[in-house]
Amino acid sequence: MGRVMASIKDVASMAGVGVATVSRMLNGSGYVSDETREKILESIDALNYKPNDLARQLYRKKAGLIAVILPDSSHPFFAALGKEIEHELYANGYKTMLCNAAQERNSEQEYLDMLDRHIVDGIITGVHTLDVESYLRIKKPIVAFDRNLGDHIPVVGVDHKEGGALAAELLLKAGCRNVIQFQGAKSVSSPSHARHEVFEQVLKNGGVNVRSIELKWNQFDPEYFCSVTQQVFDDNPGIDGVFGADLLVAFFLKAAMSRGMSSPKDLKVVAYDGTYITQVFQPSITAIVQPVPELAAELVRKLCSMIAGDKVEHETVLKVSVREGQTT
Repeated sequence: MGRVMASIKDVASMAGVGVATVSRMLNGSGYVSDETREKILESIDALNYKPNDLARQLYRKKAGLIAVILPDSSHPFFAALGKEIEHELYANGYKTMLCNAAQERNSEQEYLDMLDRHIVDGIITGVHTLDVESYLRIKKPIVAFDRNLGDHIPVVGVDHKEGGALAAELLLKAGCRNVIQFQGAKSVSSPSHARHEVFEQVLKNGGVNVRSIELKWNQFDPEYFCSVTQQVFDDNPGIDGVFGADLLVAFFLKAAMSRGMSSPKDLKVVAYDGTYITQVFQPSITAIVQPVPELAAELVRKLCSMIAGDKVEHETVLKVSVREGQTT
């Protein structure tokens, strides 16, 4: 006859506490005294309640769980980054709680609260929905992707100035004279704005007419992209070059082709990010590539070091690269 698995009631009975107290400690959802906590942990070990690694994690006050907060995991770039982060975390002994924060008003704050209550061991964040003060109040392991959140929160990103310059040089070399670039909302503080500033400056120094189109904040809806691209074509006759994130420039190129234009003959296109979108589209799109596996590895390395109590450098900036396609 097989051994009957212990229940939470058995743990509570052995520890001399109520079931609610055991549940509170396991979930990190309320106060439990150190003395009571030790009794519960001893009972968990004695009864072999749940997997043994749960008890070990609780002894170390570790949840074995990291929250990864992204704007929208269906977006090609964030989907790729989230997948690589999950792979790196698993290799370091952590499970991933993937959180989409673009549409849920209070979700980012809720995940910060979970970190504060020891439900997760750390946070990797790549969103911009909360102000910096919300992060500064929590003195726990947090690493940011492409956002400055204060001196005690390390940040990982790429050299956006280099990326903007490389994109501009590609369009200059291709002979563009009337260029559109799409950029994110300026109201959001992000190092990524630098690529657009440099891009515009390099082209203007080369005598090229440049117009920057500012997009709405946290908008990844295809209908919105279609609307924006059609409006830009209507308002800007004579466009011969475009620069922006992968998904948007793919929509732009599609709109151009529907109007009888071809690339690179009529329209030169450079994308930023370099996800699979640029390679499956026909023609393949020339791209400034962010090194997603390396970004993920560095984000996880920093976070694991912080959890271990080690100091890490505040900022890591990785290089981008050019992948030539058929649109320049």
